[in-house]
Amino acid sequence: MSWPAHDVALCLPPHALTRLAREWLAEDTPNFDPAGACVGSRVVEARLLCKTPGSVLAGSPFFTAVFSEVGCIVDWIHREGAEIGPDAVTLTAVVRGPARGLLLGERPALNCLARASGIATRCRRLRAAAAASGWRGDVAGTRKTTPGFRLVEKYAMLVGGVATHRQDLSGMVMLKDNHVWASGSISRAVAAARSVSGFSSKIEVECRSADEGREAAGAGADIVMLDNFRPQELHAAALALKQEFPALLVEASGGVTPEALALHCSPHVDVVSLGCLTQGCPVVDFSLKVQRPAATSSL
Repeated sequence: MSWPAHDVALCLPPHALTRLAREWLAEDTPNFDPAGACVGSRVVEARLLCKTPGSVLAGSPFFTAVFSEVGCIVDWIHREGAEIGPDAVTLTAVVRGPARGLLLGERPALNCLARASGIATRCRRLRAAAAASGWRGDVAGTRKTTPGFRLVEKYAMLVGGVATHRQDLSGMVMLKDNHVWASGSISRAVAAARSVSGFSSKIEVECRSADEGREAAGAGADIVMLDNFRPQELHAAALALKQEFPALLVEASGGVTPEALALHCSPHVDVVSLGCLTQGCPVVDFSLKVQRPAATSSL
């Protein structure tokens, strides 16, 4: 089975791609570009090479957006979401345009592509491992993303075939331990959140025990997150909650590593979320090589 089933790039608003590309270029070249004077504006061709076999390609819309801003065109050889390899070096795309523009866009575009592809690769592997165990729930990311880079990282999760979880604080109500302690109780926190979020938002409560999960579900929470539970305790608590509240969604989170993912999967757990989908994720090694002009013989 391959993920995702649809072209998730269609989720990206064009204006967001343009905005991010311009911000990255402005960050990298806030003033003069002295090196641009030595390469000029003649049209050149560069080859995008992937040097990490078995990687999932992700981030091509952002890569293309960066080069569009500097007057270059990208022709992709591999599609978004494709697994690249098995060769040690794989030609992935060709970029054509003015030399100074191509070199202006090189580093911002590569940074984005390397990071997004690394996240998508890890997500694809974890999703496949969960599916191989027979579990039908969702592997999900978290809000532990790089400041200013969340759209790219959440998008890479989609390419990798996992759920993004909430996008931001406005996307879904999640009441964590600090919210509960500041409110006085789980029931008070849920009631207060429901009074302002209305019918269109789900409410999730982070719980440290089965009793807290029961209180959250009884107060009207849609999702209970069982946080930092050992696998055996997790499955017992999830079963008990599902028996009492059949419509409740149960999420497992906290301390879940790629190696221990399968231990947290059970028929009574709907979602397992992992911060490591973005934190400490290896990047994919890409390089962009400008091709030398063909030598001409003199007669």
